[in-house]
Amino acid sequence: MKVTIEDIQKARELLKSHICQTELSHSLSASKLLKSEIFFKFENTQRTGSFKFRGAYNKISNLTAEEKSRGVVASSAGNHAQGVALSASLMGVKATIVMPETASISKSSATRAYGANVVLKGEIYDDAFQHAKKLEKEHGYTFVHPYQDPFVIAGQGTIGLEILEKLPDVDTVIVPIGGGGLISGVALALKTLKPSVRVIGVQSDRSPGMACLYNKQNPTTPPKRIATIADGIAIKNPSPEMYENFISKYVDQVVTVSDDEIAEAIVFLMERTKAVAEGSGAAALAAAMQRGLNLGKKCCILISGGNIDLNIVSKVIDRGQIVRGRLCELSVIVDDVPGNLSRLTQAIAENKANVLEVRHDRVSQGLSLRETRIDFVLETSSREHVEQIKRAMEAVGAKVIQA
Repeated sequence: MKVTIEDIQKARELLKSHICQTELSHSLSASKLLKSEIFFKFENTQRTGSFKFRGAYNKISNLTAEEKSRGVVASSAGNHAQGVALSASLMGVKATIVMPETASISKSSATRAYGANVVLKGEIYDDAFQHAKKLEKEHGYTFVHPYQDPFVIAGQGTIGLEILEKLPDVDTVIVPIGGGGLISGVALALKTLKPSVRVIGVQSDRSPGMACLYNKQNPTTPPKRIATIADGIAIKNPSPEMYENFISKYVDQVVTVSDDEIAEAIVFLMERTKAVAEGSGAAALAAAMQRGLNLGKKCCILISGGNIDLNIVSKVIDRGQIVRGRLCELSVIVDDVPGNLSRLTQAIAENKANVLEVRHDRVSQGLSLRETRIDFVLETSSREHVEQIKRAMEAVGAKVIQA
């Protein structure tokens, strides 16, 4: 499989009247935090809420009239599904999207709303993929691969052209990696036009296949179902073809990040840039915040998508706040005598924390007859603030057992 800079430039011409020229915005708060001039490329504001529309539209546009008349099929749990559905609808092409039965209702509903026929099949993505390939053979559809396709890669690569147009002196670009189509196209464009730029890829540590391949590490056997908030980049097995043809040639470093680190990045984006990012969309920022990367003087961080499941937003915010020290779950054991709860809340108040929840527990295993466990949920300002409160509680006789 071969993709050239000319292919990406052709895709740019084809797409320019159909895509959003997404914002490349300087962030003062991120720049102060990371000690580099940080620019966000907000693909979460692209049509369908992610970069996937670019590759899907470029692929379907390059089909023959006969191929378009037969229709297209794709398998996806989310963003690729919506990108293919809208692209096909705009060109009057029938689209069938196979999604796992576990796909979120919001994403399957959005895919139908873009005009596609949605088929729910299997528990995991692999089941949906196999069924989509079966439909391809049975009906003569064209299969639109989410990443291993030259037209899809060229479409995603147009992001690299836009970054260089707006920020020609960029030193580093950080991009999430799932299957590898996004980083392959972006890195090819960047390295061809500006070889000195560093390209860093980011994976979830729950699905680190490409990172293991790149870093010459032995991969672990992936679980049947990958549980991560970065579901958009949760690919079980890395593609050797994507690695050999693109990632090994054009990418300078690949790192992984945890769900907690991604949650912290999501909260940072909400609070400081007023941007909503899904887990995979915030992975690149999580790496910049947590991995001590060499960002250079100017760094572009790609926010690849914003289709976060609203059912988990509150959980993600809480988790991100806990990691940042803005929310604290604190449990203590004290003697079960009058006045102890008052002394604890007084210590909390004197240290300028806010009590959100409090719960008494006198029956847990391990407690003596004269002890009680008190669980607090506190609103705090930092990790240092949490440690200060723990010391204050110990000073009034409490034994801190969990924080």
